[in-house]
Amino acid sequence: MTTADLAGQTSAGARLLAAARAVIPGGVNSATRLVGPPHALTAASGAYVTDADGRRYLDYHAAFGAILLGHAAPEVDEAVRAAVGGLDLVGWGVTEPEVELARLVTETIPSAEQMISTMSGSEATAQAVRLSRAVTGRPLIVKFQGGFHGWHDAVARNVISAPDRAYGSDPLSGGILPEALGSTLIAEFNDLDSVRALYEAHPDRIAAVIMEPIPHNVGALVPSREFVEGLRALTTERGSLLIFDEVITGFRHALGGYQQICGVLPDLTTFGKAMGNGYPIAGLAGPRRLMEHFSSAGGDVLLAGTFNGNPVSSAAAIATIEYLRGHPDFYERTHALGDRMRAGLDAACAELGIAGTAAGFGGVFALYFAESPIRGYRDLMRNDDAAYVAFHRRMTERGFLMLPLTLKRNHISAAHTAEDVDRTLEAARDVLRTIRDDGLLAPTG
Repeated sequence: MTTADLAGQTSAGARLLAAARAVIPGGVNSATRLVGPPHALTAASGAYVTDADGRRYLDYHAAFGAILLGHAAPEVDEAVRAAVGGLDLVGWGVTEPEVELARLVTETIPSAEQMISTMSGSEATAQAVRLSRAVTGRPLIVKFQGGFHGWHDAVARNVISAPDRAYGSDPLSGGILPEALGSTLIAEFNDLDSVRALYEAHPDRIAAVIMEPIPHNVGALVPSREFVEGLRALTTERGSLLIFDEVITGFRHALGGYQQICGVLPDLTTFGKAMGNGYPIAGLAGPRRLMEHFSSAGGDVLLAGTFNGNPVSSAAAIATIEYLRGHPDFYERTHALGDRMRAGLDAACAELGIAGTAAGFGGVFALYFAESPIRGYRDLMRNDDAAYVAFHRRMTERGFLMLPLTLKRNHISAAHTAEDVDRTLEAARDVLRTIRDDGLLAPTG
């Protein structure tokens, strides 16, 4: 749709997008925000968001999972208001909120002895990759096909790749030097042999393996225990670091992240998204022996960033973590609602004779349009991408906000209820029936 087309519409959201395109490239500050209506959101509270035309949506997008407790959670917003009234950005020395946040993180994440604060998950993973290379003196990084670790050159490749580009060269952006792309190797999730093969092909050159413990950037691939434990043993044996990118899994599935659940401790952990319940903050944590390689402690790895440790964002993160510590039932509730959603979606597919598999973990869910089992990216290449997008778009049209991009996940927050889930499932059955009847879905078998 062109700017002229949008300008001619009466929709307030469409008009705002048209105005935005005059001053912002494409009208949005992140490409994944330009995926059709609603074009603009103007209010958010609890489990709901409202668009510029006054339409209310039950929100499962949740800002890619950054909203954990619900929009405008009073505990978090009150802490932010107090911080704004007391201390803003000073850029000198250290502030009490930074120290308190680091204390909480090192108490809750099992592998953490020290942490640094950043403003985004991409910054956190960039620091983790650079630190790994400095500590080991090695140039190469291993990531998994389908895993997303931010927009920086070291990892910006091979996420939701088309079948003809999967496992090959599939950069996310122009402008990345070929040698940067070539310094990151691609393995298959839940396939330890694919990682071993890379170590055999590049002996003593792999600095680290970086992984989403659950690759939520392609929905939800749940790792086998043998895979995670095998990675821990293999990286240790080969003198590499193991990085858990818990930007999405951290704080969402357990207070101590997925490492608390699986019992496997990485060398470095990145986290963000849900940590501040919508406020910009992320971080990197690990043992003191690694973290003291940062220049702030006299090491040779640059640590810089005017907004690192921002007291307002730190206050939001402290309030979020303290809420979770004081409400352990949060995890029981969101996990139970996630189970309820996945079971209901599976039942709807079975009832309608649709080839579908509800996947996820805790409060995260995705409906793949492919039959199980789905363990790695090769299995995801069987997913019906057109049906996946159609399902999310039609659910959004009915008032359930779901990102209409293939393989994207959905999130249940503390603000969602069992009634919300049941209402969603009722709508999902109807939507699945309509897209089946429109010939967009393959039958089972």
